[in-house]
Amino acid sequence: MREIKQQPEVWQELALNIEAARTEIEVFLAPLLESSDLRIILTGAGTSAFIGEIAAPALAKSLRTRVDAVATTDLVSNPTQYFAEELPTLLVSFARSGNSPESIAATDLAEELLGRHLVHHLVVTCDPAGKLAMKHGDQQNSFVVLMPAEANDEGFAMTSSFTSMLLACLLIFNGRNDQAIQALSAAVSNILSAKEKDVEQLAHRAGDKIVYLGSGSLTGLARESALKLLELTAGQVITYFDSALGFRHGPKAVIDEATLVIVFVSSDHYTSRYDIDIVSELRRDLGDDHVVTISVSPAGTVDAPGWVLEGLADLDDAYLAAAYVVFAQLFGLHCSLRLGAAPDNPFPDGDVNRVVKGVTIHPLSTVQ
Repeated sequence: MREIKQQPEVWQELALNIEAARTEIEVFLAPLLESSDLRIILTGAGTSAFIGEIAAPALAKSLRTRVDAVATTDLVSNPTQYFAEELPTLLVSFARSGNSPESIAATDLAEELLGRHLVHHLVVTCDPAGKLAMKHGDQQNSFVVLMPAEANDEGFAMTSSFTSMLLACLLIFNGRNDQAIQALSAAVSNILSAKEKDVEQLAHRAGDKIVYLGSGSLTGLARESALKLLELTAGQVITYFDSALGFRHGPKAVIDEATLVIVFVSSDHYTSRYDIDIVSELRRDLGDDHVVTISVSPAGTVDAPGWVLEGLADLDDAYLAAAYVVFAQLFGLHCSLRLGAAPDNPFPDGDVNRVVKGVTIHPLSTVQ
């Protein structure tokens, strides 16, 4: 709970740290962003990969350049496919510890296949002593951005590390945004002080099948929210995620009378129409109490169960995800407690680990 509740304060410190390093960041990035054929790859494993899925649409729009979100688990297992184009490439690696085997391997494979002259690395991580930070800290083609010390979560599930690295990415590429950080901090402080009991009650009446839906950047958030619940309950709650439009194309078969659907409603007026459409449809199918919305305006609640986060209506969905996910974090925590799991260590037998184990990195030269 401490690592969930500390997030507004951590974000404030993060924003100050990014601004303190702004000149160095711009010296590193500016020449790269001037390249008309630059490819930016946002990567990480698990929750860290979902940061890229959330941020990529927003960055592609603001930077007017190609931004791909590709997990390290895909880059490492299929490197010749994902590094097939000989283009100037900025590999942005997100990692809480930087000790996952795929983290280092992805950066090595990029250089092996594209050549160091084409590859630059931006490492966004929470652990200054992690392998990824240590490897790239003194390389000329790399720049390491460290999160505040508090963001290096001690618990099993990533919470403040996830939101801090997401916001760091947006602040690094889109520039200073004090208004967004202040608005997000205020909204989340309100959630933690005024809404936690409501979230706890929702967790106690929820069944064992939860679906998260979101559009655009919020599809990545739906994926992260589903994983958070699955992790914190040690798999006792079955979770699913999809986009608002994609859900109808087969995955809707997952719902039954015991399903709870949580919909993250976009702040974009056009996109939100599709979110509201699926909310209305699912409430006809399941009943109002089985579909909950999280939105930034009363229209997003569709006159039925939901929470409205005030003061965030002007934010892009990628920023909004940092506030929305706090609902998912709290919901996962209270579901875990209800089921008698241990949120800080839901897998005491070590079947699933905080830092992944059991991965063998195979040399690419052995198969070429």
